[in-house]
Amino acid sequence: MVNVGALLGHWGYGAIFLAVVLGNLGVPVPEETVLVLAGYEAQRGALWLPAVLGVGWVSAVLGDNLGYWLGRRYGPMLLARCGRWASITPGRLDRMSGLVSRYGAYAVFVARFVPGLRFVAGPVAGIVGLRPVKFVAANVLGALLYVPYAVGIGYGLGYGFGDRLERLIGRVEWIALPLAGGLILVFVVVRIRRARHTSLLRSPS
Repeated sequence: MVNVGALLGHWGYGAIFLAVVLGNLGVPVPEETVLVLAGYEAQRGALWLPAVLGVGWVSAVLGDNLGYWLGRRYGPMLLARCGRWASITPGRLDRMSGLVSRYGAYAVFVARFVPGLRFVAGPVAGIVGLRPVKFVAANVLGALLYVPYAVGIGYGLGYGFGDRLERLIGRVEWIALPLAGGLILVFVVVRIRRARHTSLLRSPS
């Protein structure tokens, strides 16, 4: 599992940009978590809040616009080939297609705030033929509200509970490492015992 906090601390604004762009393209990257953590780091003074908001907004708009262009350019073939890789189920695709066909830009705007539909909206809007001007307007306005919302959650957590969270994390680290080592050891022992048991069952009597 990727340590999002360490990645954000090391790469800063570059990590925000990459994670949000990829997340809006359907890559399984926790872009909302990255924005929340970025807001937390901004409140703690590690990042500059205006830069976090600016990078988050630009990357969110860019990611969705790329998805729209790919959907417009390659059509249903894109989702047929990449849908499973991007965790796009047929039911989710049909639901989003129906919403975009019926409500147009409004569906794109609302999908920005719905996990599971956010990254589908761009390609689906391109596939169903939503006009570029309408899509861009909905995409830009949605990102203008979504990014401050996600960043604001992290900023609020840092403001209200930052010191307590830092102390808690420091204590948890002393417990987490031995616990992780113990779990790994148990996992290895169980696998070895299962392998031996299977080999005994398969060996001729």
